[in-house]
Amino acid sequence: MGKGMEIGVYTFGDIGMDPTTGKTISAKQRMHEVIELGKLADESGLDIFGVGEHHRLDYTVSSPAVVLSAIAQATKQIKLTSATTVLSTHDPVRVFEDFATLDVISNGRAEIIAGRGAFVESFPLFGYNLNDYDALFEENIKLLQQLNEEEVVTWEGQFRSSLKDAMIAPRPTQEKLPIWIGVGGTPESAIRAGRLGTGIALAILGGDPMRFKPLVDLYYQAGLEAGHARESLRVSVTGHTYISKETQQAKDEFYPYYTNYWSYVNKQRGMNTNISRADFEQMARPETALFVGSPQQIIEKILYQHELYGHERFIAQVDIGGQSYNSIAKVVEMLAIEVAPVVRRETSK
Repeated sequence: MGKGMEIGVYTFGDIGMDPTTGKTISAKQRMHEVIELGKLADESGLDIFGVGEHHRLDYTVSSPAVVLSAIAQATKQIKLTSATTVLSTHDPVRVFEDFATLDVISNGRAEIIAGRGAFVESFPLFGYNLNDYDALFEENIKLLQQLNEEEVVTWEGQFRSSLKDAMIAPRPTQEKLPIWIGVGGTPESAIRAGRLGTGIALAILGGDPMRFKPLVDLYYQAGLEAGHARESLRVSVTGHTYISKETQQAKDEFYPYYTNYWSYVNKQRGMNTNISRADFEQMARPETALFVGSPQQIIEKILYQHELYGHERFIAQVDIGGQSYNSIAKVVEMLAIEVAPVVRRETSK
């Protein structure tokens, strides 16, 4: 019998107004809470903690490796990952060295989830052309993989200066940094992850979980066709999560924050969308991929998806919409104490 599924949490460090109090906390307090959340996840026995990357005043984390390094000093066992690193607009050498440094600091606990980014503010910020959105990511992920393989690198590409016998330091404590590609729903991204032999981190934010099974199938097919061993191809699922004692209680408590979250996210994208309570009830049905409910409801949703995808990791996004730290902490503790042991046991069989 194996260990079973890895369970963890991640945060983007949102600085949203709490819709129940009308208050918005400072970036300083939010950063402190992110670090405390990482400590709590570690102490609760969860397997992985992640922080996302945004370059906006309504998020507090713009440098995941720096924040995770602070968390590394306050934790002992938990794996630490970006969620995600916007690799299209970063120098892969800098990214690798930052996360290799994190790996040394944390004694071998660093990982990278690399993505193209759901938001595009980093393109003008760092001087990249949005028309190169996909080409930049393709070049950068390949270079990142080469840096992970070789201590001395010779390389030539389109978007950054060439490397000739460049020494890449430090080297990680692990033999290699685990690298995953974040996939939001495009077949091309799933195929790329399989072709390159990275892990795939599926962001499943709602709807019918069956919609994502073709992406997993494409990932495995592309990976095997590229010559990667089946056991080296790894699938992770991420999703919005809220847990309370009873499912109806969870929905009642979470709805104000969920609709608030989509209100400000859609506003950032130039859209005006409000989610009615009736729509939310449909989104949170037992057969959907929105992880809102009692511990038993969450267990059933994770295990159903495991039947579909065979994934080995679930990471919950637990703090959207301006929730208080105390509310988030309760969800993390319920995930660790009531959900994770059952899911690990059932998926280890």
